[in-house]
Amino acid sequence: MSEEKKATGDEQVRGGLGPMSRREFAIGSVAILGAASIPNATAELVVQTDDKTSPMGPAPPMAAGPVSASARKVHVTVNKWKYEIQVEPEWVLRDVLRDQLGFLSVKDMCNGHGACGSCTVIVDGRPVLSCMTLAIECDQATIETAEGVAEAKPELIDAYILNHCMQCGYCTPGFVVTAKALLDRIPKPTEQDIREALGGNICRCGTYPQHPIAVLEASGSGPEGASGR
Repeated sequence: MSEEKKATGDEQVRGGLGPMSRREFAIGSVAILGAASIPNATAELVVQTDDKTSPMGPAPPMAAGPVSASARKVHVTVNKWKYEIQVEPEWVLRDVLRDQLGFLSVKDMCNGHGACGSCTVIVDGRPVLSCMTLAIECDQATIETAEGVAEAKPELIDAYILNHCMQCGYCTPGFVVTAKALLDRIPKPTEQDIREALGGNICRCGTYPQHPIAVLEASGSGPEGASGR
């Protein structure tokens, strides 16, 4: 197996409550365990070009290995990192983002049936279910995951935290990505806009009432903009 990564841009100064985030700890644990412990970890990184501005520091570690003769080369930009990878025709975008590129915010709660919204990512400005999207169809696509949202729109993450929009937190990345796509499209959404946009996202902990409050606050409208309060 071969593995190659290249930092693009300057290292950011890490903030937060400690020297390592939970995502960084999880990625480090995967690197220690090795690619053999990751299902379907067979993508091969051919080239990662140096994007002129990559404010998020080095790209996450990537699993590498052999691919079959049916694999095709795909170029994608994920959270401002550029990748050129080999993907099999049947691979879905969710698995490539998680297992090959290391973006662990992309979840799977419905076993790939497109019924929960926890795998939502933004592709070329639109929220899509990555478990229902073939990676081979994403050539030249610009993709944004929750990791990218945290950098691009930190006020949305802050609003989600301050308004207690999560309990177990498993579904939260899908909600955050969907909300970010809405705010990109409608900077000042109404509560009805938010409810319609988030209608396809499932939270088994039942945190639904808090999401419109957080999104309204992140938009600058303030929680007083929501009805029923």
